[in-house]
Amino acid sequence: MAKLLIIDDERAIRSTLREILEYENYEVEDVDNGIDGLDLIRKKKYDLVLCDIKMNKMDGMEVLEQAQAFSPDLPFIMISGHGTVETAIEASKKGAFDFISKPPDLNRLLITVRNALDRGNLVTETKVLKRRVSKTRDILGSSENINRIKETIERVAPTEARVLITGANGSGKELVARWLHEKSNRADNPLIEVNCAAIPSELIESELFGHEKGSFTSAVKQRIGKFELANGGTLFLDEIGDMSLSAQAKVLRALQEHKITRVGGEKEQEVNVRVLAATNKDLLKEIDDGNFRMDLYHRLNVINIHVPHLRERVEDIPEIAQSFLEDICKDYGMPVKKISDGALVALQRLPWTGNVRELHNMIERLIILSDKMITEHDVVAFANPSGGTNIGAATHTNGAVANVPSSVAVNYDKFTNFQDYKDHAEREFIKFKLEKNNWNVSKTADDIDIQRSHLYSKIEKFGLKRTAE
Repeated sequence: MAKLLIIDDERAIRSTLREILEYENYEVEDVDNGIDGLDLIRKKKYDLVLCDIKMNKMDGMEVLEQAQAFSPDLPFIMISGHGTVETAIEASKKGAFDFISKPPDLNRLLITVRNALDRGNLVTETKVLKRRVSKTRDILGSSENINRIKETIERVAPTEARVLITGANGSGKELVARWLHEKSNRADNPLIEVNCAAIPSELIESELFGHEKGSFTSAVKQRIGKFELANGGTLFLDEIGDMSLSAQAKVLRALQEHKITRVGGEKEQEVNVRVLAATNKDLLKEIDDGNFRMDLYHRLNVINIHVPHLRERVEDIPEIAQSFLEDICKDYGMPVKKISDGALVALQRLPWTGNVRELHNMIERLIILSDKMITEHDVVAFANPSGGTNIGAATHTNGAVANVPSSVAVNYDKFTNFQDYKDHAEREFIKFKLEKNNWNVSKTADDIDIQRSHLYSKIEKFGLKRTAE
């Protein structure tokens, strides 16, 4: 039910308007002066204000101006017994939705109120959508690694230097790229993103450089590529380690000469693009294996920013979790839930194989399934959405982890370095998910949020084989 406020010093007008609007199922409050009206607007949330222009103590135009300062989206309908075109124009310039003369025509009044409320709803919805679509999330955390990344972004962003961003899936490489663009001199121009792993190798060149009509069977019309779309701005090549060698050669040429040629075309197009690239692969190993060009690697790797895994900065988890909590509750239109200190400690004990992306999903799950206060018990109960024993319930005992399935119980003493432990944990996790999904690789890749090609590589790397039934 919409909540309306009437500000008018004539009792008869207030009573009439209130009676009409309450009959239409609006919730209505009224006051007889602008000072009290402004006080109510500050304290309560109204969907619409109907305000007289000529009043004692404070003029209606002044009420409108002051209200706009702290509640700019609140629609005002101005009312006056001395209506003129000039008054209506002045009210509109100061932000009023509409102007109605006294005595108000019933039909016009109701239509104007409905339209003003619809506009207010549209303004609110538009702001929410813009925040979801365009907001670049802050890089959260104050650990040494994160502070170093923030400092590097501040130094590098205003330059034209190419940046290679490395790190595991879900660690926030895209976020680093967005901030490099946001803080650059190209921020007013587009940031175009390309996920090289999601595009088939035979189509990647068309995606990046465009193609001419008839250049291949399905090329029924000319297409502009990502390099041209990013002209004057930034091109972010995500998962560049999965790009085909032929496409790498063309990207190298574009970086060297600042020119591209569409597939099937002959004319060169000049492009002014800053390239940022990201990968979760070890590109030096890929070069040794013949999968990546060394000359392209050195072109891209002017500045290297490595984004650490969430496991390497668990001290940042409380801050990240709180931010996710507030954002998700706001998106859902619900009061922000609280999270206990015990719950935050329990979150820090989880393995976070899915990195920051998994933490976001975990917080969303806790918001949906928990009461007003998210507790340690909730984290333990909902850490594993597929059921079974939860790793979140684990406690450390003599270098091992208790209360977890035998397949993931670990004796930490057997590992000589951190990489050995990471490889072991990754292998066991992938094996568990493959067996759970009956060795359906596509479903498992979706389940753990990695590319299918990456999963095949992991299976080969760890020598995983399906056990005979």
